[in-house]
Amino acid sequence: MAITRRSLFAAPLLAAVPARALDPRPTVASFSILADMVREVGGPFLAVESIVGPEADAHVFQPSPADAQKLARARFVVINGLGFEGWMPRLIRASGFRGTQITASRGIATIKSKEHGHSHGHSHGHSHGHSHGHGHGHSHGEHDPHIWQDPRRAQAMVRNIAEGLAGADREAAEAYRTAASRYTATLAELDAWVEAQFASIPRQRRRVVTSHDAFAYYGARYGIDFLSPQGVTTRAEPSAQQIARLVQQIRRERITALFIEGGARPRVLEQVAAESGARIGGRLFSDALSGPDGPAPNYVALIRHNTRMIAEALAG
Repeated sequence: MAITRRSLFAAPLLAAVPARALDPRPTVASFSILADMVREVGGPFLAVESIVGPEADAHVFQPSPADAQKLARARFVVINGLGFEGWMPRLIRASGFRGTQITASRGIATIKSKEHGHSHGHSHGHSHGHSHGHGHGHSHGEHDPHIWQDPRRAQAMVRNIAEGLAGADREAAEAYRTAASRYTATLAELDAWVEAQFASIPRQRRRVVTSHDAFAYYGARYGIDFLSPQGVTTRAEPSAQQIARLVQQIRRERITALFIEGGARPRVLEQVAAESGARIGGRLFSDALSGPDGPAPNYVALIRHNTRMIAEALAG
């Protein structure tokens, strides 16, 4: 049997835990990236299911009666918050869920979604700088919900998840906290690795076009400007005027890095590429993991894949 990172650190913790505490607690996470974080924290103590699976778009998701049944059985439900999964509060109410709800974004500094383009750091504590995402047609309210795109904020999400679980599940509290501190150390290493990939690329060259405005936090953390023909949600189609403005900007600033974001409709970006002469450099993952055989089967792999793609396109 292959030894996973999870089983290596779970083993010493199990000896100190009463046998009945080892029954995995049924747990539901709203989408695949969050489910991966919850599994890292929960190890053998949680049986985690995701409502929105890999390769699926949480922005336009329609829950089913089977999803309500998952919640009805669950002891924990973990959501991102910030309006990302706007359908989730209704689903939780409809399911009769009686367990503990944990919001991963609680207390984390956010970036504002601005209708007119520039998004500025807004904080529930302090902000890590600001971003210049050109977003249009948001339905999330004033805060951009894509906080996991910054590995530093992801560490805060992991701590929120661990504290929420530990507070409601005393028997396994120590195991959750130990697993979370190991995982946040992994994410700190990831953050340093990403920074190193962009170190040799001049700041003024760090301009990227993506099909969906989901990378403001990544951009704020690593000094990259992300431009998009589509806003923070994938629901609204961009206007002809927005597309024309973006094409002009790509030509004027000689932007070479264009990416289709997983789950988005590629048609708009293909039109932008054709009219601007820029080449589409591949696919980034923003709101969902890939399948297990894809390039982003877990959160760490997702950030590494996106970083390699972006750094390569900017260096070229």
